[in-house]
Formats: sequence, structure tokens, C-alpha cells
Amino acid sequence: RGTHGCGCFDHEIQFGCCCGRKVLDRSLLCSTNYFSFLIKELFIMILSVKQGIMSSPFRRGIRFMSSLTPASSSLYKSSAAEARMDVGGPGGRSSNNGVKVAVFGGSGFLGKYVAGELGANGFMAYFANRGDDMEMRHLKLAFDLGKTRFVFYEARDEDSMREVISDADVVVNLVGKYYESAFPYQTKSFPYIGYKTNYTFEEVNVDIPKKLAQICLEMQVDHFVHVSSASASPDARSEWSRTKFAGEEAVKEIYPWATIIRPTQMFGRNDRLLTNMARFSRWWWAIYLIDGGKSLTQPVWVGDVARAIVAVCDNPEKFEGKNLDLFGPKEYNYRELAEFVDDCTRRNFPLREIPYDMARFFAQYMQYRRQPFVTPDLVDIWSEDFLPPLGSPEAYANQKEIMTLKDVGIEATPMESIMYQYLQRFIKFGHFHYVDGYH
Repeated sequence: RGTHGCGCFDHEIQFGCCCGRKVLDRSLLCSTNYFSFLIKELFIMILSVKQGIMSSPFRRGIRFMSSLTPASSSLYKSSAAEARMDVGGPGGRSSNNGVKVAVFGGSGFLGKYVAGELGANGFMAYFANRGDDMEMRHLKLAFDLGKTRFVFYEARDEDSMREVISDADVVVNLVGKYYESAFPYQTKSFPYIGYKTNYTFEEVNVDIPKKLAQICLEMQVDHFVHVSSASASPDARSEWSRTKFAGEEAVKEIYPWATIIRPTQMFGRNDRLLTNMARFSRWWWAIYLIDGGKSLTQPVWVGDVARAIVAVCDNPEKFEGKNLDLFGPKEYNYRELAEFVDDCTRRNFPLREIPYDMARFFAQYMQYRRQPFVTPDLVDIWSEDFLPPLGSPEAYANQKEIMTLKDVGIEATPMESIMYQYLQRFIKFGHFHYVDGYH
């Protein structure tokens, strides 16, 4: 690079550089002259600061140093990049972290937050795109120019998956689906229409992670991060939870030093937990609770999960072969969550109890709509406790094998401080109707 700290390259020094400082003699590149040149420039900078005058090269140098301080003006606060002393650039979104991350499943609920955190910390991101290029263009806004790469792939084509990974340092698997995607097709006999499954839970939660782990092993990728679930168990009632457990085991067998992220149910804008309750109450004039809503859950804010994933990408050696169980500060039953939603939306709809068998019967027919509210497998999930595998925070504090948000330096965000921000849009007549505000 250039000899006067402006970032110009050597071939520009012959005639001058982009900052306008003329350099006519290439002898400055030798060590003795270069050292005397720096002393001279430092002396000029001190005088310039005293006089309130500062040239553009020095402004850039000070702006680079300011990148090591927290950024408060960004939607996503830069955290990982600021902790690294080798980060270049003006800091935050425009910094250069030097780490390339390939993300599969970046268009989903969690993927949007992960993209925001990666962009705020100066990562280079490769996004795997399975659909139209317009479906993921909103992710570009989180990154500085030239920091994203979108590659089309098909999960059944391993060569396309290798093309996505390319020279990435870390691969993050966020691929997941809470229902088995399917499509109708024409048949020759009555009723002349059939319904064919596109991707099953087995393919999404086991086969795809297994393929990615094998490809990462073959391509010698530095690290692999796989997002599973806290409900993953071979004995779970839900097929989704059982296949999540099988996917974990498949990844560990092939890529033993992979990091497994196991969050509880996530809440946030456009989530499938609180938002779906609010939508259901608005459309069906009630909130239905399976077996009275007695099952327990400990929701975690999706933003905390995204920050934890980016922390793993920034320092993968620390998390090699570790499980990260991510959960919120409090546990609730589904009746309490429904009461919170009804309190935020001010609709005062009744909470109705529905037996498990009846809920599953109706879910068999409701699952065929686009992005269904209820599926038989969701009924299975809601009928069981969705808690951290070890239970209490004390149990996690007494062991060192499994890490939590505290080990990443993140304080779990309470649900009460976030939920009203995105549930107030469900208030009848809007929140402007209530002049006294929300208390």
C-alpha cells in the first residue's frame, strides 16, 4: 500500500495518489526514507490538529481508529468486527472483517436477522438462493456495496451447493421448514387432482445438513454452523423435532467439530408464535389453546440468536464441537402467552380450550393452505413442553460442555420489551385510537 496512509497502492505513487498528495520519488519506499517520511507526516498532523486543519488522509486514519468504538447509529449494532484488531475500513457496516460466510436458508425468519448482523460487522456473505432473485434482494441493504454474493442452487444438486460455498471460511445452515412443502398436480382419475410432497421433514432436517457437512469436509471449510432446535429429541411427539435430532447426529458424525445452535421458540417481528396468535384471534374471533395451554415454553428473541451465530462466525475456534442452547430469561405456558397477546392487541377475544385429538383433526385440513397457521405437527409441538434440554439456568452453570447466551456475552432480551413493538399493529382501529397510550 501507499506510504502516506491513504490506502493508495504502489503503482499510484509514481504520479500521485487518489488523495491528491504528490509523490515524485519512489525512493520513499526504502526503510530509512520511509521512517523519516512518517516522522515528518506525524509532525504535520500534530500541527494541523492544533490549528483545526486536517487533510483527507488523516481524516481517514482517524475514522479508521474510530471504527474500534461502538457504533450507535446503526440499526444493527456492530459488535463482532469491533472486537478484532485486524479489521480494516471505517468500521461497522463498511468495515472489512476478512471472514467469508456462506449462508443457506438466509431468506427465512432467522436468516434476515443473521444477514443484518453479518452486514453490520463487515462480513462477506454468500447467500444460497433457491427461488427468484427478487426474493432475497432485501438482504443487500444490510451490507456495504460488494459484500454480498447470491448463487442459485438446488438442494438435490450437490455441485450447486459447492458453488455456493466456493472459498467461504464458515458455512451456516439455517434451512428449515415448519411444514412439509407440497404442490397439487393433475391426475387421470377422480378427483383429477393429487397432492405431492416437495420436501419432507427428513430431507430438510436430515439430508440437507448431512450433505452440507460432507461437502464442508471435502472442501476443507474451516467451520460449519448448524441450527437445530431445543426440542430435538428422538422421543418427541413431533416428527419435526425427531428429524431435528437425527440431523444433529448426522452432522456430528461427519463433521465432529461443527457448532450446533439449539434455540427455543423464537419471537420477533413476523414470528410464528405471537404474531400467529394475533392473526388467529383477528380472523377466528378467539384463541384456541390445546389441552388448555398448559405446556411450557421459554421463547428467545430472534435477534439474540442471530448475534450468537455471528459471534460463532467471528471466532469459530472457540466454539468448535460445542452445542449452544439459546433460550429466553423466563418460561411461560401458552395460556399466559395468549393473554399477553390479547392484552397487547386489546381485542378481548375469548380463550377457548380444545382437546389434542380435536385440534389435530382440524389441522389435517388446515395444513393445505399457503403458509398454514396450524398443521398436525405444530399441534404435536404445542402439546409438549418446549424448554432448554437441561432445564434451569443453574443446570447450565454447573457444567461446561454446553454453552448459552451468557458464554457469548449476550444478555437474553425479555419478551415484554419487544412484543408490543410488532403486535400493536393488530390493535382494533390502530394504536392511534387510544389517546392514553399503552401501559
